[in-house]
Amino acid sequence: MGHPPLEFSDCYLDSPEFRETLKCYEQELERTSKFLKELIKDGNSVITAIKGYSLAVQKFSQTLSMFQFGVIGDSLTDDEINIAQSFQEFAGLLQEVEHDRMMLVQNASDLLIKPLEKFRKEQIGVTKEKKKKFEKDSEKYYSQVDKHLNLSAKKKESQLQEADELLDKERVNFYESSVDYVYQIHQVQDRKKFDVVEPVLAFLHSILTLNNLTVEMTQDFMPYKQELQLSLQNTRNHYESTREEMEELMKRMKHPSQICKMHSFLPMEGYLYCQEKWALGVSWVKYYCKYNKEGRLLIMVPCEQKTTTKQGPTQLMLKSCIRRKTESIDKRFCFDVETIERNTPVTFQALSEGDRKLWMEAMDGKEPIYHSPIHKQAEMELNEIGFKFVRKCINYIETKGVSQEGVYRTVGSNIQVQKLLNAFFDPTNPGDVDLHSSDGDIKTITSALKFYLRSLSEPLMTYSLHRDLICAAKSDNLDFRLSEIHSLTYKLPEKNREMLEMLIKHLVNVCSHSEENLMTPSNMAVIFGPTLMRAKEETVAAMLDIKFQNIVVEILIEDYKKIFSYMPEDSTAPPVPPPRITPRKRQPITISKRPPRVYQALSHEHYQHTENGQNDSSVMDGEVSPSPVPLQRTKPVSSAPLVPREPPPRQPLMRRPASRHDRQSDSDVGKIDDTRQRPDSSAANGESGVYVSRVPSFQNRRPPPKGTSTNREGDSDGLVRTRSTEKHAICRPPVRPPEPPSRFPTPQKTPSAASSEGTATSYPPPSPPPSPVTNVKKED
Repeated sequence: MGHPPLEFSDCYLDSPEFRETLKCYEQELERTSKFLKELIKDGNSVITAIKGYSLAVQKFSQTLSMFQFGVIGDSLTDDEINIAQSFQEFAGLLQEVEHDRMMLVQNASDLLIKPLEKFRKEQIGVTKEKKKKFEKDSEKYYSQVDKHLNLSAKKKESQLQEADELLDKERVNFYESSVDYVYQIHQVQDRKKFDVVEPVLAFLHSILTLNNLTVEMTQDFMPYKQELQLSLQNTRNHYESTREEMEELMKRMKHPSQICKMHSFLPMEGYLYCQEKWALGVSWVKYYCKYNKEGRLLIMVPCEQKTTTKQGPTQLMLKSCIRRKTESIDKRFCFDVETIERNTPVTFQALSEGDRKLWMEAMDGKEPIYHSPIHKQAEMELNEIGFKFVRKCINYIETKGVSQEGVYRTVGSNIQVQKLLNAFFDPTNPGDVDLHSSDGDIKTITSALKFYLRSLSEPLMTYSLHRDLICAAKSDNLDFRLSEIHSLTYKLPEKNREMLEMLIKHLVNVCSHSEENLMTPSNMAVIFGPTLMRAKEETVAAMLDIKFQNIVVEILIEDYKKIFSYMPEDSTAPPVPPPRITPRKRQPITISKRPPRVYQALSHEHYQHTENGQNDSSVMDGEVSPSPVPLQRTKPVSSAPLVPREPPPRQPLMRRPASRHDRQSDSDVGKIDDTRQRPDSSAANGESGVYVSRVPSFQNRRPPPKGTSTNREGDSDGLVRTRSTEKHAICRPPVRPPEPPSRFPTPQKTPSAASSEGTATSYPPPSPPPSPVTNVKKED
């Protein structure tokens, strides 16, 4: 279990639990800083000590394998699982590279050392500075509180007012430092998932692609690199989306008016000073108090640091709460609490007048409560006018802008959007706007549609089903994800489901033109995840769940026909697909591992034979020259090996989940899925020719005997061929195949057949690395 999220609201409470959680994050930060220093040191050793290359790489791989990412929240997406396992995979790859005696690239310093140094100095260094500021402001604030509370009420009013102003100033400084520090900690925790992994990934990629002795291993690494880049890009995309929401939440939480709103849904808790009478006098003891309004239970946790023995919490059952008269006591902000356990009232001193009012309100005291006005954004309604507006927007977009690049991602002018909405939803003449004749463009229309859906009084997927949908997206069982979301969709109100079906159908149409508009289902889900779903309470934990909202929307888009074509079998329990040969569980991607190579004498004839073997599989003159396409990592490559060797007997391949549900349907950023334009790739045995990101470890791979093709009949179309001049982006394979077919032995093919059906093997240039292309290929 990972660390609990640090809520901005906890900064105002500054509870002992908050300090303990903060300490865990600080330890994680220090561990990360030490890890980065060690990683940078080891990287320099690899670069500079060519003679000691073997030992340096071995130490570097050990350092990678020992590090583990800290977890925020209760669940990880498949992409985050990939990232968490990435260093272990890198370590295993380095050990294999060391076995092949690779040479180190000269530009490894720019790829590895500088980005890590930059992250450590700019991110971790800034966090440590904010920590110092937080500790300094904390000490000043609580010191000022103690001085402030010791002031006598008999002091002059001007002196008391001056003391109040000084305390308020220190409180504001402390709160700002605390919130800024918590925000910075979250940023470092999220950023290190890609800012630390990406340099290492680039370093490894440069090693593999620039070393002529490891061509086969480079091919084995490419699929993993693709999937990990997808995971990194998806995680970065989620981070950017979450960061904007979190920044808005942080700004709102800094505003004093949010304190009242915060206590409207949080249990009342905070610091109080309790008057304790002794034989020799009276003392005021500091407690951290929690009040449960439903059970009228007051829990007092002692906070005095001077006591040598740790005291347990005190629990009191509340009877009544009365404000203490000013003239009856020398202290300020006091109130009395009558409890069942004690015969005499217990006198408490709050930290301020506002704090006392909040405590008395929570305890049903007689003190009147004044709430600060909270601005509320104008809400839209899901009515006939709204349906008309959405239909007109969809019709306009599908008529004029369905193939426009970045549709829905590009934001329109806010002034034009508000002008369009005000005109369409004008109470005097609602809906009387012709979008085709108006001045609005595609960006304005798409932004207005998103604004309308985002401004509904309740999100389209409803608050009541939000938690169930998030839990479904977090499930490890990939069949359960789809069936549960299918079932929950039909629990939506009729209007909501009708609007959702109309919208998802439109998004499916837009995504079908992804080759032109670059909007794949995962891209679209990043945009509409926070639009169609949102939590009722805005907290940091809710912000961290946005990535799972995107997964729900992506499943709705990719499974539109299945979800909206028929109702689930049972409304009380989601339908369970028939059992598979291999359970479809999400698994981290891994790098293929080949058996140890047995090198023999390498002659010029052997080298020439290798080149000829590559040329035989090349395309003819006049055809499109294929760009480097890594082969599927669950099948051995069909090209000729680097050196002659006797291959070991082939082991049975491990079956892996083959569906887009076999991975967490996270978003990729602006990428094209060329495989959708090749429907003939599924004609071989009824299953789709594309693969998902979860694959079994490549340690079970064995090369086939020479002269034997690894592709089946009909599999040759499963490889994506792209022009070398085109820049194709990474995309995640989208569709789930049906149940696995019966396995038959692979027919033997002649070398010419293997050459014609295989992929032309080419190797990427050292800098810059080519845009990876998703390889699609069937497996047994």
